[in-house]
Amino acid sequence: MVYKTYYESPVGKLFIASDGENVIGLCIEGQKYYLDKIEKQAIEEDNLKIFDKTRNWLDRYFKQEKPEISELSLMPEGNAFRQCVWKLLCEIPYGETITYGDLAKKVAEKLTKPSMSAQAVGNAVGHNPISIIIPCHRVVGKNGSLTGYAGGIDKKIKLLEIENVNIKNFFVPKI
Repeated sequence: MVYKTYYESPVGKLFIASDGENVIGLCIEGQKYYLDKIEKQAIEEDNLKIFDKTRNWLDRYFKQEKPEISELSLMPEGNAFRQCVWKLLCEIPYGETITYGDLAKKVAEKLTKPSMSAQAVGNAVGHNPISIIIPCHRVVGKNGSLTGYAGGIDKKIKLLEIENVNIKNFFVPKI
């Protein structure tokens, strides 16, 4: 059984999904790769303990209190490669960023491969099913471009600002 609830945040309405014990999804309304199939099948249940913990975590995050990811039980669904990428995303400290290329090097090291495509890593980052908590917004282009956030570049900027990242060092690429 999959359950759902919603959370009003400074970056928009968030959809949160759970299997009853773990967070399995969190996305910003209207984002690319929105979990609409899960949302349609899920039963609305606002009173689950995991939802209370997640709302509390989000409240503290948006107040810039830096809650630990480990406070929540997360169960994102994805293959071993994506799981590896998402786990490494959780190691990026608040207020810091990493490039897709540097993240790709870390993934290659973790998987004991000589190298890894930054594009493949970027695809896994973009398909992160638990936005904000698994901090995919902390990944940037090597030239300082703020690319690749499924929730939208404006949301990525807002999340980085919440974390006190100096975004003057970055730019939004022209399309």
